[in-house]
Amino acid sequence: MDGNAPDPRYWEKMRLVAEVLKAVEGPIYIATHVDPDGDAIGSSLGLYRSLKALGKEAYWVAEPPRFLRFLPKEEEYSDPVDKLPVGATLVALDSAEPSRVVGVPVEGFVINIDHHGTNPRFGHIAVVDPSKAATAQMVKDLIDLLGVEWTAEIATPVLTGILTDTGNFRFANTTPEVLRVAAELVGYGVKLAELTDRLQFRPPSYFRLMGQVLSTVAFHFGGLLVTAHLPEEAKREEEDSDDFVGLIRYVEGSVVSVFLRKREEGVKVSIRSRGGVSAQNIALKLEGGGHVPAAGATLKDVDLDRAYELVLEAVAEELRRAGYL
Repeated sequence: MDGNAPDPRYWEKMRLVAEVLKAVEGPIYIATHVDPDGDAIGSSLGLYRSLKALGKEAYWVAEPPRFLRFLPKEEEYSDPVDKLPVGATLVALDSAEPSRVVGVPVEGFVINIDHHGTNPRFGHIAVVDPSKAATAQMVKDLIDLLGVEWTAEIATPVLTGILTDTGNFRFANTTPEVLRVAAELVGYGVKLAELTDRLQFRPPSYFRLMGQVLSTVAFHFGGLLVTAHLPEEAKREEEDSDDFVGLIRYVEGSVVSVFLRKREEGVKVSIRSRGGVSAQNIALKLEGGGHVPAAGATLKDVDLDRAYELVLEAVAEELRRAGYL
């Protein structure tokens, strides 16, 4: 089966998830992936609020990046746990593989809801549909099936996930279905203009950092690939720096953009692509994963120079496959 194909049993599985969650009497833990983005935070927070509205014992285990901390209330945070209690259910959202789930061990009864084609379909129930623009779009369907009354408080994080994963409806995953879902969520009282404005807020240090990152921009393969990295001396200000791959992707003539940043465990690589080039293929060569237009990997135990070498090799191979070289 093509890992990027829509799940033909999508609605059957989603109805099963809804029935299971409605029947669960024990605690439900909701977690997402390391370095969570808008989809991870939006989908998980939206589902958490829905389960609380159903009267469930639910725990939201996540640490939003700075630009998303306006979404949750202080009392909604739960501390990470090393072991789940007996009878607990784990809902892993937007996590392309079990090792990326953070804050909660992948144990107990596991429900896996995701839209990454590279997801190995782990868990007791796995609903993985790469045709969906965002995991938040899938959570919207689940909340409908749960029969929860929609409020602005639930709809706002869900719409946040859709907005961020579609680039505010600029990316190729913006389908008529996505726009209809977004319109429905706005109809539940989301203040769209305020939300889209707030999602662009960044601290002053971010803009100082931007100048340092842009000074590292380089072009490869005749401009087909544009790269940049986080300078070593800027590590302490790296929060939200993943935004920068979205900035350099608009270089005229490029079909791939890659942003690298050194971390304790290695070098994190964020990849974006267009024009028939697969960011997913590049990431898989680097032992990562993701979507065709957007993917990533972590190169362990390497320095920045070696990371660049590996990235250039993987990109060259994909450019040859796509007929650019």
